[in-house]
Amino acid sequence: MTSEFAVAVHGLVYLNQKKATTSSEELASNVCTNPARVRKVMAKLKKAGIIATKEGLEGGYHLVKDPAKVNLKQICDALEVTFVSSSWKSGDENMPCMIASGMSGVMDELYGELNELCRNRMEEITIKDIQEKLIRNRFNS
Repeated sequence: MTSEFAVAVHGLVYLNQKKATTSSEELASNVCTNPARVRKVMAKLKKAGIIATKEGLEGGYHLVKDPAKVNLKQICDALEVTFVSSSWKSGDENMPCMIASGMSGVMDELYGELNELCRNRMEEITIKDIQEKLIRNRFNS
């Protein structure tokens, strides 16, 4: 998983809280990153139909979906998030050893199962849930 996911969730919760069109500069300031990074992430969320943009001096981003209906899986899908992966594989499928030749396939299967578990959990959490958790945490501090 990349930090794009955190930028997206943070940005969407902020947009929902503001309930106004917000510039990439303002979002970047709140997320503590740069506006170009915010624009890159927001472009993917726009393509997924989660946010919309407005051009011009008063331009920026705004949430177009009900935050209670935007789940984290939708964000993961928009960003093409992979939770568990490995660029390196142990063994060699051409080796005569059962372990060396089979381990990468078994690990790929395990990674796939873990990704599916994560995606299922993300489907249960909405932007509204995240915002409510922030509110509870603030008042319980």
